[in-house]
Amino acid sequence: MFRQRFSATPRGARLARRFAVGTLNTWHIPYGSDVSEAVGLIVGELAANAMTHGRVPGRDFELRVTLLMGTVRIEVTDSHSGERPPGPENVQAPSPLAESGRGLLVVDVVADRWEVLDREPPGKTVRAEVDVPGWRSPVRRQGLG
Repeated sequence: MFRQRFSATPRGARLARRFAVGTLNTWHIPYGSDVSEAVGLIVGELAANAMTHGRVPGRDFELRVTLLMGTVRIEVTDSHSGERPPGPENVQAPSPLAESGRGLLVVDVVADRWEVLDREPPGKTVRAEVDVPGWRSPVRRQGLG
């Protein structure tokens, strides 16, 4: 598992993405592979959301990347206690001319599973999973559990 806190700034979001794909590379999921590209895209979108919508002055966001049996799990946690983002069942496309609002749509398309979790103390975690093709596992997991 890789776990790191980043400043809720554009630089922090960029570093989170770089550290995530770099960690995957050390786990033998190479740069440029489908899994690496998917994880990089998801981390980039979730980190940007944490920076833009979940920012609390003086507080960082946390990135956790875990390699489970056949799956890479990404978790981005922030301290903002305001409105919770929609989950996968409620994501809606913005108007065609909107300049933002597509991040969770990207996560919805790229991730195999994702969800939004409340956390204590106040804040939230967005968790997404990307399956690793070819992983041999005797048990196929259901849901995110």
